[in-house]
Amino acid sequence: MMPIAHYRSPIGVVRIEETEGIISAISVLDEETELVGPQTEVTKLAGQQLHEYFAGKRSMFDFPYQQPGTPFQQQVWQELCKVEFGKTKSYLQLAEQFGNPLAIRAIASANGKNKLWIVVPCHRIIGKNGELTGYAGGLWRKKWLLQHEAIVAGKAQTELF
Repeated sequence: MMPIAHYRSPIGVVRIEETEGIISAISVLDEETELVGPQTEVTKLAGQQLHEYFAGKRSMFDFPYQQPGTPFQQQVWQELCKVEFGKTKSYLQLAEQFGNPLAIRAIASANGKNKLWIVVPCHRIIGKNGELTGYAGGLWRKKWLLQHEAIVAGKAQTELF
């Protein structure tokens, strides 16, 4: 059985999954669940770093993580990790980075398959007109995360949209 842990965050219970010593999935749950504490050193480290993120003391994660995906998905996820804390990019900007402005749908699909919530910061990707677009955790969580990062990054914004 794969080790799991839960962390209660300001925007819901976070589920942390480990596969063979590497964090393989982080998601937010909409329903309450019985909280399971860290079972391994890596789930403990991931929980600690998520706590630091929500406390405004961490902007990057360095615990071991990896998620399965196609080479294209891996490339999109690597680009997501390059979007700076407290900043956003549009799907169009990402597609242009790939040299193919028509790849927006494929990029959005890869973004939606991201299983490492917050760590691979898919919440930092927005519509070209600045609108919030789909987010598996719900748009209210995406908005909360963006506002949190803007405040922590010193942008002194309390409202982004």
